[in-house]
Amino acid sequence: MNLSSPSASSASSASSHPLAPYGWDEGWEAEFAPHAEQGLLPGRVVRVDRGQCDVVTPVGIVRADTEFVVPRDPMKVVCTGDWVAVDADGDPRYVRAYLPRRTAFVRSTSSKRSDGQILAANVDHAVVALSLAVDLDLGRIERFLALAWESGAQPVVVLTKADLVPDPVTLAHLVQDVETSAPGVPVLTVSALHGEGLDVLVALVGSGTSVLLGQSGAGKSTLANALVGADVMDVQAARDVDGKGRHTTTTRNLLALPSGGVLIDTPGLRGVGLYDAEAGVGQVFAEIAELAKRCRFHDCAHESEPDCAVRSAVENGELAVRRLDSYRKLVRENQRIVAKTDARIRAELRRDWKRKGAEGRAAMEFKRGRF
Repeated sequence: MNLSSPSASSASSASSHPLAPYGWDEGWEAEFAPHAEQGLLPGRVVRVDRGQCDVVTPVGIVRADTEFVVPRDPMKVVCTGDWVAVDADGDPRYVRAYLPRRTAFVRSTSSKRSDGQILAANVDHAVVALSLAVDLDLGRIERFLALAWESGAQPVVVLTKADLVPDPVTLAHLVQDVETSAPGVPVLTVSALHGEGLDVLVALVGSGTSVLLGQSGAGKSTLANALVGADVMDVQAARDVDGKGRHTTTTRNLLALPSGGVLIDTPGLRGVGLYDAEAGVGQVFAEIAELAKRCRFHDCAHESEPDCAVRSAVENGELAVRRLDSYRKLVRENQRIVAKTDARIRAELRRDWKRKGAEGRAAMEFKRGRF
C-alpha cells in the first residue's frame, strides 16, 4: 500500500529531476505540464546571444533559436534565468515558450524611450558587488537596491577587495556607511583573493538563484570564480589610476554552484536607470516613508510645506541631507520614466511644475517689494 500523498510524490519527482541543481521544483513542474503534453523539453536559459540561447535541459545543454518568442515588447524577450519549453529534437531547435516569471530584475534602457531591459529572471537574491578599492558611491548603491527590491528579490551588498582596507576601524566605518544607505539589507565584506568572508556569502546564496550586479572593476568575475570553485570567468586587472575595470563579462551567464544554488553573472553596468521602481525606492528609503507619516499633508513633497516631519528630521540631525537629496533624485527620475507611458501621471507632473513655477514667481515678486 502506497501511503505517500500526490504532493509528496510531486516534490520527490522535482527534487530528483536532472534540472534540480538549476532550481527546478514542483512549482515549475506544474507550470510546465501543458508543454510536456506537447512533447517539449523543459530547460533553463544559461546564456542569450543575438537571437539564440544556450539552454540546460535534462539531456544536456542545447542551442536554441528564440524566433518564436520575439515579441515587440522588450519586456517579453527570453533572458538568462528564464524557464523555457524547447523542441525535443531538430536542427535547429526552437524555444517555443517561456514559463511565467516569478521575479525579474529590470532597468530602463539608455535610450530616450521608456523601454525596460530585463537583466535576469527568476532571481531570489540580488547581490550588489562594490569594490573597496575606490570611494564608495552611496547614491549608486541606493539606485541598485531600489531596482533589486522592485524585482522581488532579496538584495545583498557585498564589499569586495576587503584586503585593500587592512585597518579594521576604517573598514567598520565603511560598512556602517553602507548599512545606513541599505536598511534591511545584509552587508558583507569579502576578499575573494584570500577567501575571507566567502563562507557567509556561500551560505546565503546556497539556495535559490542569485544575480551578481555591479560596475566593471567591482570584482564580480573573481567573486563568481570563488563561488563556483573554478576559473569559469575571465578576470582582468583594474586600472591603477581609478580602480575601474574593463568589461570582462560580456554576456549574462547562469552557473550552478557546487554548494547549491545558482548564480547569474552579469556584465559591468555603466548605467543603472530606474524602471517603474516606486515601491523599490520606498523600500530603500524606508525611514523617510516612516517620517512622512507625521507630515501635516499626506502628499507632502518635503520641500517648502509647513510642518514637514522629514525636513524637521534633517534639521535636528535625525536624517542625513544626502539621504533626502538622493531620495528626491530617485523619485523624480522614476516619475519621469513612468510619465512617458502614463498620461495621467504626465498631467499630474505638468500641474505640479506649473504650481511650483507660480510659487517661484510669487516669491520673486515678494522679494522685489511688489506685494
